[in-house]
Amino acid sequence: MYSKKSTAKRDTVCWKDSITTRLLLAFGATAFIFLVVNILMFIQINNTIGRIDSVYSSNVSLNQLSAALGNVQDNMLSYLNTRGSDALNEYYRSDQEYTDLISRLNQKTTDSERDLLEENIYNMSNTYLDRTRSTIQAKRGRLIETYKMTYAETAEMYGYINTDITKLNNLLFKKNADSYQALQQTLRYMELFSLGVLTAVAVVMMFILILLIRSITRPLAHLAGTANKVSRGNFDVTLTEPAVQDEVGVVQGAFNGMVRSVNRYIDEQKETMEEKLRMNERELMMEAHLKDAQLKYLQAQINPHFLFNSLNAGAQLALMEDAEKTNVFMEKMADFFRYNVRKMSEDTTLGEEIEAVDNYIYILNVRFAGDIHYTKTIEDGISGFATPCMVLQPVVENAINHGLRDVEGEWKISLGAGKTGDGILITVKDNGIGMTKEQIRSVLNGEKVPDKKNPNSTGTGLDNVIKRLELYYNKDNLLTIKSEGKDKGTTVEMNLPDQK
Repeated sequence: MYSKKSTAKRDTVCWKDSITTRLLLAFGATAFIFLVVNILMFIQINNTIGRIDSVYSSNVSLNQLSAALGNVQDNMLSYLNTRGSDALNEYYRSDQEYTDLISRLNQKTTDSERDLLEENIYNMSNTYLDRTRSTIQAKRGRLIETYKMTYAETAEMYGYINTDITKLNNLLFKKNADSYQALQQTLRYMELFSLGVLTAVAVVMMFILILLIRSITRPLAHLAGTANKVSRGNFDVTLTEPAVQDEVGVVQGAFNGMVRSVNRYIDEQKETMEEKLRMNERELMMEAHLKDAQLKYLQAQINPHFLFNSLNAGAQLALMEDAEKTNVFMEKMADFFRYNVRKMSEDTTLGEEIEAVDNYIYILNVRFAGDIHYTKTIEDGISGFATPCMVLQPVVENAINHGLRDVEGEWKISLGAGKTGDGILITVKDNGIGMTKEQIRSVLNGEKVPDKKNPNSTGTGLDNVIKRLELYYNKDNLLTIKSEGKDKGTTVEMNLPDQK
C-alpha cells in the first residue's frame, strides 16, 4: 500500500529530470558547442587572413615611399618652372609626407640585406631632401647657377633612391611571395581542420542525442509492450522501475502501481474464493460426519419414537407398581435416546453433553450392576460453552468398551472440565488396560479397528469425534491421548477453543 506522501513524491516531476529540460539542455549544448567552434575557427581564419594581408603591406609602404619621393621631385621641378606659391606649398607638403615615411625605415647598421637597403635609402633620402631644399632656396634667391647645380644633384640622387627602393621592393616581394604561399597552405589546412572538428562535434552530438532519445523511447516501448500484455489479461508481467522520474517515469510508476493493485485484488479474490471453498468443504465434511453419526445411532435404534413411547409407558407402569428404580432407569433411557435424536443435527452445550454422559453412565451401571464408579469435576460457569453434539459420550463409551471391559476389579471413570486461557479443557480418565504408543498413534490417525467384543456399541468412534472437532473449530490436534503403558489407564484430553 503506497502512502499519500510517497505517491505524491512519485507523481511529481523534478525539473532537472523533465524531458523538456533534458532536450533543451541537449540542444542548447549542441548549439553552444557549434557556436564556440565556429567563433574559434572564424577568429583563427581572420588572423591568418590578416597575416596574409600584412605580407604585402611592406610592398605597399615602399610603393607609397616611391610615390612620395616622386611627388617631392615633381613639386620641386614645378616650383622651379613656375615659382608659384601653390607649387611651393605642394612641395612643402610632399617634403613633410616623405620625411614621415622615411622615419619608419631602419636606421641601424645590421647584416640584413633588407635593413642595409633601408638604411641606405634613409640616409640618401635625408641628403636628397637637404639638396631639394637648397635648390628651392636658391631658386627663391634667384641664384640660377646654384639651383641648376643642386637640381642636377637631386635628380641624380633621386635616381639612386628610386633604384634602391625598387631593389628593396623586389627583395621584399620575393620573401612575401614565399610567406604568402605558406600562409595560403596554412589557411587550407585550417579549413580542413575546421571541417573535421565540425564533423566530429556533429557526430558526438548526434550520438548524445541518440542516447537521450533512446533513454526516452526505451521505457515507452517497454511500457507499451507491458500494457499490451495487460490489455490481453496477462497480469504476470515483469515490472521495471523507472530509472528517472521524468514524465515517462511518472507514467511508468503509475502503471506499475495499477498492475500491482490489480494483482493484489486478484490474489485477494482468489484467497477469498479458496477460503469459501475450504469452508464449504469443511461444512460438507461436517455434514457427512454428522450424517454418519446419525445413521449409526439411528441404526442402533428401532423406531425411536415408538421406543420413547414404550419407555415412557414402562416408566409409568413401574411408577404405578412402586418400582422407583425401574422408573428412573426408564426415564434416563428415554432422555438419552431423545438427546441423541434431537441434537445430532445441531450444536449443543457442554452442560447438555455432560448430562448425556451422566444418563449413559447411569444406564450402564444398571446393566453392569453398578460396577462403574463415575466421578466428575466441573468448574462453575462453563455449562453454556458451545460444542458439537456427541463428542463426550463416544469418548466415555470408548473408555468403557476398550479400557475397562477386561479389567478385573473396580472400574473408574472420571470426567473433568475447566477453563483455560483461551477455551475449555475436558479430560476423560479411566483406570483400564492402558494403551501403547502405537495404539495411540493409530487412533489419532483415524485407523479404526472393528470392535468384535462390543457389536452393540453406538459406533461413533474417536476418529469421528476428532474429525468433527477439527471441522467445527477449524483447528488440528484438539484431542490428545495419554497413557503410561499397560494397566496404567488412559486419559483423553480435549482442548476446545472459545469461538467468541
